[in-house]
Amino acid sequence: MVGTPSLAPIVLSGNVPPLADPYFARHETGPDLIAGLRPGQVVVLTDGEPTASAPVGQGGSGKTQLAVEFAHAVWNAGATEVLVWVTATDREAIVTSFGQAAIAVGIADPADGGETAASSFVTWLTSTRRSWVLIIDDLTQVSDLDGLWPAGQAGQVVITTRLPGKALGPVARDPRVVPVGAFSRREALEYLNTRLNAYPDQRIEALDLAEDLNGLPLALAQAAAVMVAREQDCREYRAQLTARRTHMTNTPVDGVSAAVLATWSVACECAHDLAPAGLAWPALALAAMLDENGIPGAVLTSPAACAYITGRPSTAGGADQNVVRRAIGNLARVGLVTIDPGTAVRTVRMHPTTRAAVRAYIAQGELEQVILAAADALLETWASGEATGAQLEQAMRDCTAALRSVDSGPLWKPEAHQVLFRAGISLDDSGLADSAIAYWHAMVATSTRLLGPAHADAVTTRDRLAGSYEAANRGGDAIVVFASALADRERNLGHDHPDTIGARVRLAHAYASAGRPEATATYERAAADSDRLLGPGHPTTLSARASLSEAYLTAGRTKDAIRACQMLVTDAERLLGAGDATTLAARTSLAEAYQAADQSKNAIEQYKRVLAAQEAALGRDHPDTITARAGLASALRRAGKNKDAISQYERVVADREEVMGPDHLDTIAARTNLALAYRSAGQLREAIAAYERTLADRERVQGPDHKDTRSTRTYLAAACQQAGRLPDAIGHYERALADAERAQGPHDLETLTDRCSLAAALFAAGRLMEVVTLLEQAQVDCERYLGTDHPLTRTVRENLRAATTTKAGAPPPYMNL
Repeated sequence: MVGTPSLAPIVLSGNVPPLADPYFARHETGPDLIAGLRPGQVVVLTDGEPTASAPVGQGGSGKTQLAVEFAHAVWNAGATEVLVWVTATDREAIVTSFGQAAIAVGIADPADGGETAASSFVTWLTSTRRSWVLIIDDLTQVSDLDGLWPAGQAGQVVITTRLPGKALGPVARDPRVVPVGAFSRREALEYLNTRLNAYPDQRIEALDLAEDLNGLPLALAQAAAVMVAREQDCREYRAQLTARRTHMTNTPVDGVSAAVLATWSVACECAHDLAPAGLAWPALALAAMLDENGIPGAVLTSPAACAYITGRPSTAGGADQNVVRRAIGNLARVGLVTIDPGTAVRTVRMHPTTRAAVRAYIAQGELEQVILAAADALLETWASGEATGAQLEQAMRDCTAALRSVDSGPLWKPEAHQVLFRAGISLDDSGLADSAIAYWHAMVATSTRLLGPAHADAVTTRDRLAGSYEAANRGGDAIVVFASALADRERNLGHDHPDTIGARVRLAHAYASAGRPEATATYERAAADSDRLLGPGHPTTLSARASLSEAYLTAGRTKDAIRACQMLVTDAERLLGAGDATTLAARTSLAEAYQAADQSKNAIEQYKRVLAAQEAALGRDHPDTITARAGLASALRRAGKNKDAISQYERVVADREEVMGPDHLDTIAARTNLALAYRSAGQLREAIAAYERTLADRERVQGPDHKDTRSTRTYLAAACQQAGRLPDAIGHYERALADAERAQGPHDLETLTDRCSLAAALFAAGRLMEVVTLLEQAQVDCERYLGTDHPLTRTVRENLRAATTTKAGAPPPYMNL
């Protein structure tokens, strides 16, 4: 049942589809999810028992709409704190959605890898006390939820799937499987009576039509839509349907009944006749190449899409886009697609049964043309910059995967279509390492088979595979692939070819990422070869030398790192100029090398020179200039020059506020750094004021439950404790502990750390009895969740020993934090 209304705004993650227009409530055959689903429960909506008229996997029974109705009811009632909708196209889509949900609830950052964030979200579900609702729509494989199965006593889970209910038994925790079949006779008749109201006789033989279509909601919806568009009555439609069913038996489609094929065919014919006449089929064919769970609107109005649908070259001007929108609108009018104008992510959806029928009936001669048009449309949309954001990137990848599932042959003639590379790069950029590795593995196999191992596309895919291994911290695998690629280039192109040098640089980077000592020698060889063959000013040479200096620094060879950076700065300044980005990056690396060698004076001098150059070239208000000033401020603070550091940090805060506004996250972070500088300088009153301002900003901008907000509260508590304001410190620690316990659960490391910090503040206040009670609980939790040898467990054990051996009235000893 829907829980009690939440006072806080609901956190919404994902794209909840709209309710059908009109939506029909199923009082007889639809499960009452609102009243029947309780916290901690999982409901799986599956198809009813398969029959000749409803084959396995056909769907169309309205499972998704029941889930949508539930989501809208929860949202409108404010009956949960977190609502997450997952379009479960595949495991990758689930991981992306879970990762976005983790960011939405404040337990992950956009910079976190998608798989890391998804894992954090699953853990959060099991432990949080915040109420949540998770809807996983159209689960296609049970294995997609391996390691991601959602569970938690505070949540409710709804899964829709065309899989049989028994398939989820081994992985689900006692799910309630609810078969969703056809409308009852009463519901089917009521549905048609509701839709057909143009004239009284329109509904004659409505019940007969419902029986003809076996009460299947999808078929009834398409039939009703056609009768409304043509102003037909049920008797006329039934006659047309009978004739069409006979014709459709010539080309059966696996998993699609004859009745559904017939209603689809009649709907196509109706859409074809609607103005602009003749464009419905190409629009439908193009959409059928892409993802059934949602196509971004920009893809269907791109130049390639407009050209294919209109049958003439197009730049996707306003007139062509309007024609295409009308054609797609006609498809929606007869029930072949649904349109959600409220989202750019999954704007147009097509039922999988409809998509299967369209694909089966596309003429072979037309297939290659529509595949290439869809591929071009996807690539154009990616290139235009309109496909931004994790959810939109996922929708684009889903569409590419759907396109590859049709027939990948045309996408490899005469070479790999660039959309194949763009989809893989999207996986890499989204931090979906496992999915990226699997994707590039498949690309390597296909490119090698179709193009040959020496083809440029095959070589590129191998490099991409190695890069994905590296991003996944699988350094050994990355090194093997990069070494193989280098050997291939040496054998085919020679040791002195630029591509060979680039391959050596990539291998060196893989060595460095894996912490292997071969990195420096490989970088040295690559830098020397590049300098000799390409020249000292070539980007490859400068990049190799910059990486070499970084490798020296990582290896602890600070003298070598400083010397390499000095030489790089000299050459870059001579060849490119003092204000060039490469020169400034080299100078920043030199400053970092000096800092690592404890040469604070030299480090500060380099940071000052970078700041001066940025300010001269870009102005004081440019983001790069502000970033350079922040680097100088940090170096000053680490050198103990707190007064100068505070001056620079104050300037950074002022510039960030002026350029980005007071509510920008970079501005808030700058104020946090300023507070730290105040605290380092012992200016606790100013530090506390800055932390209080930062806390208020984070609560307003990111919400009270975001992890950054909770962290800021603990910083404020620590500053208050350092200033001797123990009541304030204790109050903030108590609030931080309560927030962490509610958001993360009692066993999370943040919760346990906050409990220990509160104990330390209570200890400082002499409240020993409370300290002992708190630490005893903390010790039990730490040993249970972290283990007896975890550093925090040992700290708690030591603090508890100190608390229990302190005599009454004695000054409390220092407690480890």
